[in-house]
Amino acid sequence: QVQLVESGGGLVQAGGSLRLSCVASGRTLSSIATGWFRQAPGKEREFVAASSGSGAVTYYADSVKERFTISRDNAKNTVYLQMNSLKPEDTAVYYCAARGTRWANTQSDNYDYWGQGTQVTVSS
Repeated sequence: QVQLVESGGGLVQAGGSLRLSCVASGRTLSSIATGWFRQAPGKEREFVAASSGSGAVTYYADSVKERFTISRDNAKNTVYLQMNSLKPEDTAVYYCAARGTRWANTQSDNYDYWGQGTQVTVSS
């Protein structure tokens, strides 16, 4: 079992930056892959970014590529999502998720554990 605790959401102006954190417990972080997903009101949950257990392999949605960076500090059992050049359309609840393997994946159905979500609001 993996427990995930997210933090770092908030209100930011367009063009600004925000860093989300997700602390994992129950498993050594290097042994599990993690992902970030988001869901806006009235919209389906969508993939944002994913990282393999080592952090060497990453994937990004086209909408956030070159703006967002997923990273991890395995010694701290923490995964991050650095969000730069934020746009109003990035406004959503962001969820951290984990798989029971080290291999990164972009599909929500392949994730077993989820955080509670943290609200990110980008104003224009």
